[in-house]
Amino acid sequence: MRTLAVLAVAGIAVLGTPTIASAHVSAQPAEFTQGGRATFAFRVPNERDNAGTTKIEVTLPQDTPLTSVRTRPMTGWKAEAVKGKLDKPVTVAGKEITEAFTSITWTAEAGTKIGVNEYQEFYVALGTLPEKDTLLLPTKQTYDNGEVVDWSQAAGADGKEPEHPAPALKLAAKKAGDDGHGGHGTTPAAGSTDTHEASAGSDKTARYLGGAGLAVGALGLGFGVGAILRSRRKA
Repeated sequence: MRTLAVLAVAGIAVLGTPTIASAHVSAQPAEFTQGGRATFAFRVPNERDNAGTTKIEVTLPQDTPLTSVRTRPMTGWKAEAVKGKLDKPVTVAGKEITEAFTSITWTAEAGTKIGVNEYQEFYVALGTLPEKDTLLLPTKQTYDNGEVVDWSQAAGADGKEPEHPAPALKLAAKKAGDDGHGGHGTTPAAGSTDTHEASAGSDKTARYLGGAGLAVGALGLGFGVGAILRSRRKA
C-alpha cells in the first residue's frame, strides 16, 4: 500500500510537468491548404548546454517558389527575407513568376540569444502554397560557439524520422468552393488574434490532458493514503 502511495505521488509529479519543446526545429502548426497562405512559427529549441542560439536561416523552395513572405517583428532579433531571380520562370496561381523569395534569416542582436533549456518561436506568413503534399523548409541553426546544425533531411520512404529532419508543412488538397484563404489549417496574417487562438487551442488540449492526469494521480494518492491509515488502525 505504501508503494502504491509513492507511485501515485510520482505519477502526479510526472503528469504535472509541462511538456518541453520539440528536440528539433519544427513548424507549428504544420497543416495548411494547397494554393492558400500559411501563418505559423518556426519553433527553435536550444539543444546545447554550453552555447546559445544566435542565428536561424531558412531556405525557401525554388521549384515551387513563394511570392509572399512576411515576418513578425521580434525584440532582440533582426529578420531579413531575401528575394532573387529564378533560374527559369514558374507559373504560380496563373501568373508567370521570374523572381521569388529565396531565404529568411533571423540574427540575434547583441545580448540576445536562445539560452540553455530555452526555445523561441519565429513567426512568418507565407504564400502562395504549392499544390503538393509536403513543403520542406530546410533550416540552419547557429550557436554562439560557431557550431551550425543543418535541419534539412526529408523523412524516408518508410516514414521514419531522420536524425536532422527539416521543418515541413503538410498541405491538404483544396476542397470544392474553397478559395484557399480559409479551411483546413489556413490561418490569417501574422499578428492577428486568430493566430494566437490557433496556438491557444493546442495549449488548451495539453492543459486538459495534464489536468486529467493530475486527477488520476490524485485519486491514486487518495486510495494509497486511505489504505495506509486502515492498515495502521488494524495494527
